[in-house]
Amino acid sequence: MESTEVLIIGAGPSGALAAALLRQQGRAVLILEREQFPRFSIGESLLPQSMAYLEQADMLRAVVEQGFQFKNGAAFMRDGLYTEFDFRDKHSAGWGTTYQVQRSVFDTVLANEAERFGAQIRYQHEVTGVDLEGAQPVVSVRHPEGYSYQVSAQFILDASGFGRILPRLLKLETPSNFPVRGAIFTHIQDGIETGFDRNKIRITVHPQHCDVWFWTIPFSGGRCSLGVVSGASYLDQYQGSDTERLQAIVAEDPSLQKLLSNATWDTPARHITGYSANVASLCGKGYALLGNAGEFLDPVFSSGVTIAFKSASLACGLLQRQFAGETVDWQADYSVPLKKGVDTFRAFVESWYAGGFQQIIFYPKQQPDIKRMISAILAGYAWDLSNPLVKDTARRLAALETLCSQD
Repeated sequence: MESTEVLIIGAGPSGALAAALLRQQGRAVLILEREQFPRFSIGESLLPQSMAYLEQADMLRAVVEQGFQFKNGAAFMRDGLYTEFDFRDKHSAGWGTTYQVQRSVFDTVLANEAERFGAQIRYQHEVTGVDLEGAQPVVSVRHPEGYSYQVSAQFILDASGFGRILPRLLKLETPSNFPVRGAIFTHIQDGIETGFDRNKIRITVHPQHCDVWFWTIPFSGGRCSLGVVSGASYLDQYQGSDTERLQAIVAEDPSLQKLLSNATWDTPARHITGYSANVASLCGKGYALLGNAGEFLDPVFSSGVTIAFKSASLACGLLQRQFAGETVDWQADYSVPLKKGVDTFRAFVESWYAGGFQQIIFYPKQQPDIKRMISAILAGYAWDLSNPLVKDTARRLAALETLCSQD
């Protein structure tokens, strides 16, 4: 049986970042990745908060040198109304700019950096079982040539994303409280010449349905990621290929149809349904769940990678203490603080789909201080308790909804 100090399941953003941080501590790290990189993934619009974690892991230079599309904010469209948030003008201190990235390239860059720091990555090695009963966790692995082997580790970090390896194997999955939603998405040569700020993600709300929205994420080189999100039953109304379904729904919004009138649809669209997920616990004996492996809310505020990085940073800080001989309370020091920010995002996601947050952001008499608080959360600073909208999210968000609905 092989052994390592820390076994990481998945070489995506949280796994690669965790590996880099652990290598800084001198830990032996083995990453088992089911797929072969590069591979396609959505979650392409980063939030500025994530830059601090890339900096912490000494990965920032490698990302910057890729020439990804610069991003400084978010813009929102709804039935002729337009509003935008500049992430440099926000309540919280810290990064106000970031990038919009093709994840096939971005994830490969991070994985390569983790290897450069000394982590070992085995691609196309799938974790098929886990045993937590012994002195150390042991995982069973299927080699790409078909045979199986085992690896013991002092600790396991599950960074398997939507694969959710440990939640499935340990039966940790619990139903999400979000309705079943789906997304259809693709990459296109967008052909946009005017009327579009490529430094911002654009979220377009369907003119008739506040719970149906589109993302337009510009990349460098004149390409963009385009997708629609709605309840699964809404998407099921549309027939044909995923590309034909997406084109039909885009045609229902005049502003988006005009913006993309010169687009070349050169990549077959894909779809995903029922992506929201939850677990009974984010940690247990000998393991912790990172990022989407633990909980995924919704793509509307692009929070996925930021939550993934935050979880990796938190977990690696605790592992440093644990390897130094301290007794670590993972529930109090990992789950509770991580969920605070996740729950902040959750409240905004729920308000978005109910329509309340849309009333707030399109409110014509926005107060600068309130807008900066919102901008900070949209920039990923959902753990900054100096922000009243983080410290007391539910009450203050409800108050804003009431205020903005009275006019």
